[in-house]
Amino acid sequence: MRSLMSRVLIAFSLLATSSLAGYGQGSSSWVQFTAFHYEGRDPIANEHPLSRGEYLNPILAGMYPDPSITRAGDDFYLVNSTFSWYPGVPIFHSRDLMHWQQIGSVLDRPSQLNLSGLQTSQGVFAPTIRFHDGLFYMINTVVGGIGNFYVTATNPAGPWSNPILLPEINGIDPSFFFDDDGRAYIVHNGPPPNNKPLYNGHRAIWLFPFDAVTGQVSGKGTILVNGGVDISREPAWIEGPHLFKRNGYYYLIAAEGGTSVMHSEVVFRSRTVDGSYLPYEHNPILTQRDLAANRPNPVADTGHADFVEAPDGSWWALFLGVRPYHDNQFNTGRETFLLPVTWKDDWPAILPPGKPIPRIVKGPALPTSPESAGLHGSFVWNDNFTSPELRPEWEILRTPTEPCWKLTRHPGALLLQSRTDDLTSLKNPCFLGRRQQHTDFTASIILNVQPASDPGDAGLAAFQNEHSFYFLGVAHTPEKQMEVFVEESGGGDKAMLTVLQRITLPQSAGKVALRITGQGGRISFLYRSSGKAWLPLVTDADATILSTSEAGGFVGTMIGPFVRR
Repeated sequence: MRSLMSRVLIAFSLLATSSLAGYGQGSSSWVQFTAFHYEGRDPIANEHPLSRGEYLNPILAGMYPDPSITRAGDDFYLVNSTFSWYPGVPIFHSRDLMHWQQIGSVLDRPSQLNLSGLQTSQGVFAPTIRFHDGLFYMINTVVGGIGNFYVTATNPAGPWSNPILLPEINGIDPSFFFDDDGRAYIVHNGPPPNNKPLYNGHRAIWLFPFDAVTGQVSGKGTILVNGGVDISREPAWIEGPHLFKRNGYYYLIAAEGGTSVMHSEVVFRSRTVDGSYLPYEHNPILTQRDLAANRPNPVADTGHADFVEAPDGSWWALFLGVRPYHDNQFNTGRETFLLPVTWKDDWPAILPPGKPIPRIVKGPALPTSPESAGLHGSFVWNDNFTSPELRPEWEILRTPTEPCWKLTRHPGALLLQSRTDDLTSLKNPCFLGRRQQHTDFTASIILNVQPASDPGDAGLAAFQNEHSFYFLGVAHTPEKQMEVFVEESGGGDKAMLTVLQRITLPQSAGKVALRITGQGGRISFLYRSSGKAWLPLVTDADATILSTSEAGGFVGTMIGPFVRR
């Protein structure tokens, strides 16, 4: 099976051969990196080792939001939002719901996904995956791009089709439902009746018939839910809907309350697919908004769930949540959690009111499935770049017009091409990012620096969006000296670049190691040259600028190598 990024390389012609030995070789300059190291520490995992049959929440740590799941026989498949990161929509496989392996990305060709000019928190929103009649469907919205569309595949590892547009769907978060009578539908978040909101956040859930044979949407659509559970209370931002059927009832689950501390999951049911949907009297069936903010090891902002029935008849909910370190500040983004669904009087519930999300849970009684390294808990993840293809954990900002990375020419090294596109731009900077998955983490990389004929910067970035990031870099000055520096951009909705520290490196430095360490709302930057001891450059800087509450949007921090001219 081809890796994610290999398809990008196939999609473009190979770059012309150029001198790759140095850093700063004119218009074709390349920078050589080796030995990326990431280590994350989860105190719950360290203090409470798992017993047999237990799993640790989150099951996907770091920026894996808006989970959707489907089952094909004994196999489960899971997808997440990726916003303006490319490739889009990672797809995971499991047989026990607890342990997952990434098998590819759904949108891994430029012909499928154009993210040019989009802000980091635009792009791919809330994908839904479904399996029906031997075919996998993934339906999605590209906000700021082509809007709503779906793709199909016979093999969930790919290849997936090019997008089939759905211009009739006016809104976001579309989801497929295939009924047992052969009919199919799309349910989604859309405008309220007559497109006249009564209050801020007034939205509706819509239903459209869908012909799975022709791939066409028909009719004018039907509103299933107007506003939310109780419109008299002005419920906000009903979204992320999914339909399913059980014991003769049609169930509609949806998120309500917005994506921050008021987030929740609610449920409605009806005897007909397009009929009157009654809300559950004990809604919400999942929330953490009724718990004290200062509770230990909190999980917050829970909602946006999808349900699946396991082969043993048990039901499970995957949903997003966050692990704040203070005042709902978190740098890791929205993560994927798993909990069992219980049924009473033909109504589902995920968690009773007032109960915190458990981090350690007894899992389903299913055959054990293997797991990819580095998805949750405490772990060390290394990439020595010995593969001819990038590992699937690496992503790049927006769809690349041409690849700026190479691995095959130098085994054991990553080569990045120096470009003028900066992290503040809405273009395609040469930055490879890997998710920050822990509040307490260390990330480092080795940079092979060479005497340069022109200035340029290369190093390690911790990036939340184009206005909020840190860059620990090495610069070649016009005097052909080398400097190591830390640059901060923490300007909210406008990039405000500040150099926090800059020092000159010794002329003998041939390799420079760069390290970023984080602990909650603090972040530090270190370096070493010629194998000497680590030296601090900036310590205890403000990491809250990388939190979603400060930076805005819907993404988490990504860490990795970056070069610019």
